[in-house]
Amino acid sequence: MNDFFVAISREYGSGGRDIANKLAGELGLGCYDKSIIKLTAEKSGLSAGFIEQSEEKAGGVLFNLQLSAFANAESLVYYDTPTSDKMFIAQSEVIRELAARGSCVILGRCADYILRERKNLVRVFIYADLEDRARRAVESYGLAEKNSEAAVRKADKARGGYYKYYTNLIWGAKENFDIAINSSFAGIDGSVAVIKELLRARGFAE
Repeated sequence: MNDFFVAISREYGSGGRDIANKLAGELGLGCYDKSIIKLTAEKSGLSAGFIEQSEEKAGGVLFNLQLSAFANAESLVYYDTPTSDKMFIAQSEVIRELAARGSCVILGRCADYILRERKNLVRVFIYADLEDRARRAVESYGLAEKNSEAAVRKADKARGGYYKYYTNLIWGAKENFDIAINSSFAGIDGSVAVIKELLRARGFAE
């Protein structure tokens, strides 16, 4: 069976990380999330702390004409590139290298865009009701209950801005993903089951 790749994007607090980890575990695949930060730091020479803080913040200059090159560069050519964009170039190369190793699940980090030329790529977007996301953010991520919904919206805005900056596409738009799942309706297990059924229907998994 040919390799396949699942790129999962998600609203903040929607349970996307739990879905990605459970899906990868049931399929026997690697799931790449925070580990990408360490690999990107090693490749770029930037600190892991800087990368983590910068991942959802766009750089100072929008390189509309260079975005495709960023996501497809075969080697790192930095020159006068802003530091945040150096991070994205390195991260893109890390994601492509991980995909070259074989089938995997990758969470966030514009992987759906970076791997868009891969034939066996499944692009998933996880969303959920705001109330559920705010509750999860409080219970799982330690957000203060007061103004938690505003904090969730702010996190989504940052993710959307980052995605727009580096892909020139709209984060969460239906045309940019193969399937969108409401985890408030489907739950974690149900969301995993839906993705697995889609993979089977496409012939990517048994």
